[in-house]
Amino acid sequence: MLLTGYTGFLGTAVAHRIVDDKCYRLTAVVRREIENPTPGVSPVVVGELGANIDWTLALGDIDIVIHTAARVHVMNDSVNDPLAEFRKVNTEGTLNLARQAASKGIKRFIFISSIKVNGESTLHGKPFTADDEPGPEDPYSISKWETEIGLRRLAEETDMEVVVIRPPLVYGPGVKGNFMSLVRWVNAGLPLPLGSAQNKRSMVALDNLVDLIITCVEHPAAANQTFLVGDGEDLSIVELLQQMGKALGKNPRLLPFPVGLLNLAASLLGKKDVAQRLLGSLQVDISKTQTQLGWEPPISVGEGLNRVAEAFTKS
Repeated sequence: MLLTGYTGFLGTAVAHRIVDDKCYRLTAVVRREIENPTPGVSPVVVGELGANIDWTLALGDIDIVIHTAARVHVMNDSVNDPLAEFRKVNTEGTLNLARQAASKGIKRFIFISSIKVNGESTLHGKPFTADDEPGPEDPYSISKWETEIGLRRLAEETDMEVVVIRPPLVYGPGVKGNFMSLVRWVNAGLPLPLGSAQNKRSMVALDNLVDLIITCVEHPAAANQTFLVGDGEDLSIVELLQQMGKALGKNPRLLPFPVGLLNLAASLLGKKDVAQRLLGSLQVDISKTQTQLGWEPPISVGEGLNRVAEAFTKS
């Protein structure tokens, strides 16, 4: 089995799960030489993901590819042409790997996409489904959608099966970004003007996403399908902060403040995206994943947040 993105947040967790299960030999792609790789993992250096990489050495004696590597979504991207940069890595780089994998007779290619391919938000009570018409809005999600299109064409033209997984926000031990900022704010007891928010958002615990990926490695019903993934429990920002506070042993200080004024203030400060992530709704329907694969999230939101809090307090 070949894993890309081995040193990343998701890739590291996938590698540990594969090694712990002791059911696959794992070759892990890295950009440069690394020290002390996980026992049971064989690193292969390929450099930066791109359209011109020769994957011959990495694909030797491999039957499954799990592709987690990507140029990730970043706020306030400073490059002159963000879409071109995302395409170089996420689209051209991925399709280069996939074409070479298909030519080597690889059985299955598992691609970690993003719920942002569906869109940025949902109406309350109307979650995204795996079969919805895609609505990517930013360069990152457009690059992911274009990759999905290319992979589907490749699956039609070759014997290689493709599995696409679109996760929403992934959280777990080692999470960074806005989610970790919320953890720090709650832990510090800072007052947060979010007490009036009534949105609903889907998330997925790292362990749940990893479990679905492993399920898709061999499940016959996963072939050439797109799956949404989540914890099966949608939370408002208020509910999330309350559960986070419980996990940390803190009482979050949530102040009621009109959501409309928060959105206006965020727009004036150039933080509209941040407000959307905190105050907007984004729900996913995982019923296809559950029915077609017989899969259920192994851990609850509460347990997932407990694992985040435990790692945070030990750091």
